[in-house]
Amino acid sequence: MVSLIGCQPATQYLGDPELPYPPDREPVIGDILHLPTGFYVDQEVMLEQASRTQVIFVGETHDNPASHRLQEEILQTLQQHNPGKITLAMEMFTPSQQPVLDLWISGKLSEKEFLQQVDWYHNWRMNFAFYRPLLSYCREHKIPLLALNADNNLKHKVARTPLTELSAEEQQQLPDMNHADPYQEAMVQAFFSDHKMGKTMLDGFQRVQTLWDETMAQNLANYLNSEGKNRQVLVIAGGNHVRYGFGIPRRLFRRIPVSYLLIGSEELEIPEDKQDRLMNVIKPDYPMLPYHFLTFTEYEDLPNPGVKLGIMLDKADSGLIVKGVIPDSIAEQQELQEGDILIQIDEQLLVQPFDLIYELQKRSPGDLIELKLQRSGKELTKTILFPQVKKP
Repeated sequence: MVSLIGCQPATQYLGDPELPYPPDREPVIGDILHLPTGFYVDQEVMLEQASRTQVIFVGETHDNPASHRLQEEILQTLQQHNPGKITLAMEMFTPSQQPVLDLWISGKLSEKEFLQQVDWYHNWRMNFAFYRPLLSYCREHKIPLLALNADNNLKHKVARTPLTELSAEEQQQLPDMNHADPYQEAMVQAFFSDHKMGKTMLDGFQRVQTLWDETMAQNLANYLNSEGKNRQVLVIAGGNHVRYGFGIPRRLFRRIPVSYLLIGSEELEIPEDKQDRLMNVIKPDYPMLPYHFLTFTEYEDLPNPGVKLGIMLDKADSGLIVKGVIPDSIAEQQELQEGDILIQIDEQLLVQPFDLIYELQKRSPGDLIELKLQRSGKELTKTILFPQVKKP
């Protein structure tokens, strides 16, 4: 009898554990590779597998529309196969925001009210246009949203403070945490290899990464153990929380052994203007598959990312005060000045900085706006044209 556990000598792998069956050709954009077998499959095969699994993890590239289309296609398939029994769980929200998510799904909040109440541009900071189709679909079909992530204040405290030095109240907020995962540790060290940061910062980031994954696993397990026993859950999170399974998936399985599927994407074409988003990381070799299904995409641009004036703002007694003008911006070209008080954009009065941010996010290159402002006690109106962006 051969023991599969216990002390074993170092293993010489017969092949690549991350790709045990290399495919018969190089991938192209639009391909889907089933990593356990090395076969390219149609999207229907992947979606059919997803429809028969309780928890589907999709690792996203936050700022790639192609990644979000994949999530939408999976969610729509789940809803068609199992209507009324689907939940979308998201890294982007924390449990303190759950009441707002419930109001959004019930149709009691406008989009602007929703974004204000979850403080989207402060807490997540990504253009909402990446997530609008997904969240609008949930609202339309009454698909519940589940907030997964740890509170920002706790994350910041854990990043700076060893866990043993946290207050009793802070320690009570922590989930059950396993700090001894060698694969996650190797990933964190790889991320920091291109930065001159000391061990204290490395340890802090390791604690936060563990806190993220354990909190999301705990919140997901709590949901599945209570009202979610007979539901399918689609989990969307950054790829590093899902890839290889040692982030959220394994920590969930430790708490509740459910069937799960890992789906991810890889960008084959990265435009020159997005090269600076790549980290100079030497990835560790892992003895397991990164995903069950890997989709191959292009790193795309948002079709309508909104427009920017190029100013720094603060709230004033009446309107928004310009605290700075970015060189070579639209604002500089339109001769906006530090100290100007912005009071209205088209028909929208400006009370909070979010009022201007939200309006600009809805505009497109080629649009005109009327901006009313006060300067030295006089009211001015500027008609501003946002130029079309020329592709190289």
